[in-house]
Amino acid sequence: MSKAVQPARRLALVTGASSGIGEALATCFAQDGHDLVLVARSADKLQQLAAELKSVHGVKVLVHSADLALPGAPAALFAALKRKRVVVDMLVNNAGVLEHGAFCDMSAARHQELVDLNITALTGLLAQFVPGMRERGFGRVLNVASIAAFQPVPTLATYAATKAYVLSLTESLAEELRGSGVTVTALCPGITATQMLTRASQASDALSRLPAFWVGDATQVAAEGYRACMRGDVIHVPGVFNRVGTLAARATPKWLLRNLSGKVTRRSL
Repeated sequence: MSKAVQPARRLALVTGASSGIGEALATCFAQDGHDLVLVARSADKLQQLAAELKSVHGVKVLVHSADLALPGAPAALFAALKRKRVVVDMLVNNAGVLEHGAFCDMSAARHQELVDLNITALTGLLAQFVPGMRERGFGRVLNVASIAAFQPVPTLATYAATKAYVLSLTESLAEELRGSGVTVTALCPGITATQMLTRASQASDALSRLPAFWVGDATQVAAEGYRACMRGDVIHVPGVFNRVGTLAARATPKWLLRNLSGKVTRRSL
């Protein structure tokens, strides 16, 4: 009896992979036997994670240290991988930044940093890698958004707006690519225990006082996001309370949602 033909080994590129949800997502892919390209600014953390994933799961892992917010960074990453003949089958856009506070109290440069990484870099990576996936007839894309994408969030105004962009772009691309073999998923977690939350909490007393039951676990969020991505779901919101909240936000009149959001979030300043 002839041996069954094994499917080709797939490779996933994960940005923001040095900690938090990105690290947990990289582990999910490795557990299923997928090779990886890990991208973040911290080369040391990436190398440590790469060594662990290679040892535990027996997968191939490449490390690429880069600041994706810099102009031309997505194109440079694509070119570097092309030179190494690395084909990306699955793209995880996890890299992002958050800032909590009144819009007018933040510098113009900080607002721009949020836009550069959360929007410009993500769009650039999609533009570089998705066309090849479509040509090959297979691809999985996971864009990490947020439940903040579903509503205006005073004191997180720029961050929420960037995540609304990510959600809208995901939904549009999912429809454009329907039937192509390429799926696009938006993972929309609530508040999650990550280094990004820790940094934001250090600058905000309100965030540091969040009840424990409001803060999700990065490993669980990643596991749900990974499964949704592999299924090809367009939107996935982890957690029952978060799902109820997003459904309510979509059903609530915009004027009322703005009013309620303002009353709640102004107390955090």
